[in-house]
Amino acid sequence: MSVALIRPLVVRTVSVSDPGELVSCLPDAAPYAWIRHGEGLVGWGEAARATIPPGPDRFRRARDWVSSLFRDARIDDDVATPGSGPVAFGSFTFEADAPGSTLVVPRVVLARRGGRAWLTTIGADDHSPELRTPPTPPGRIRYGDGSLTAPEWQHAVARAVQQINDGRLDKVVLARDLTAVAENDIDVRVLLSRLSARYPECYTFSVDGLTGATPELLVRHRGNAIESLVLAGTTPRADEPAEDLARGAALYASPKDRYEHVCAVSSVREALAPLCSTLDVPDEPELLVLPNVQHLASRVSGRLSDGASVLDVVAAMHPTAAVGGTPTGTALDVIRELEGMDRGGYAGPVGWIDARGDGEWGIALRCAQISGNRARLFAGCGIMGDSDPVAELAEAHAKFRVMRSALES
Repeated sequence: MSVALIRPLVVRTVSVSDPGELVSCLPDAAPYAWIRHGEGLVGWGEAARATIPPGPDRFRRARDWVSSLFRDARIDDDVATPGSGPVAFGSFTFEADAPGSTLVVPRVVLARRGGRAWLTTIGADDHSPELRTPPTPPGRIRYGDGSLTAPEWQHAVARAVQQINDGRLDKVVLARDLTAVAENDIDVRVLLSRLSARYPECYTFSVDGLTGATPELLVRHRGNAIESLVLAGTTPRADEPAEDLARGAALYASPKDRYEHVCAVSSVREALAPLCSTLDVPDEPELLVLPNVQHLASRVSGRLSDGASVLDVVAAMHPTAAVGGTPTGTALDVIRELEGMDRGGYAGPVGWIDARGDGEWGIALRCAQISGNRARLFAGCGIMGDSDPVAELAEAHAKFRVMRSALES
């Protein structure tokens, strides 16, 4: 495992006055972020980094590394709440065998939650972002096809539908990618500010250039309590209120979407049940209405029976049926056969963990991988036996709109 760090970590967390918009406090170099409704954590600098080797034990390796690092740290924490003290931001690839999973401990973390704000610094240096430069918009954007053109992707959807109807599997999630080239280098702070303002209900994130606003909370871990928000079943929003309500009602009544949602909830239940002493899974979904789409959503909660860290829970849950399919192994095989691309961090776990093992991790959806003036955008759709390739392409376009609007204006 590749590791770079300052060790042992000397960590100081103090309460601070309300910093205002968290993104506005970030310098321009490699920002880290996890924000919802204006609250969360942002970070900059690098006190420690681990590149996690691919393989089935990558989450255990990550947990062991961060546990050892934080156990040896000298921590002075006046706040003592989830997200105070040292924090590691992380991103894991969708595929266990793909390289690119990373944990990073920023030198500075600024946080705000529940009327409190705090600042964590590592080392003795002054970490105030005095060299912060104004954010620079990306300028004109040129888009291009990713791994598959739109017709090629529709053909892949049709092939998946055929395999489902032939009885090979129940559901598979197929993703598309688009490329974007900007006039200027893409300032991640611009994207974070636009995403957090336009999608406050989502979790706006940034880890090593993987940036987005995901609606899907894989797990929130606080003490022994855990929560998860399961999303499966989607319809685009409509401009007219009456049509928008009708689309939501049709989504809620759709046998295809309801069954897709049942598959996703069942996979979460099966993953969490062995870890939990109690588990509450709702009998019926609710509608989660976002600016671009509506989802069927189920809020799952429980209590861990053995004090596992948040990364243990992530390991048990990934990949859920909401981003892979049912049954999982067969769905992953079909994804490899039909998608024609490496997802990288798309649909993988992204989030943070602190020294207590608490943290919040989402599924990296509605996102792009940013590098210089280039971005690779991702969107995926749950394919069932009665899926229509044309409708699935329209759904993917609706999901791309999140990152396209963040890049464009």
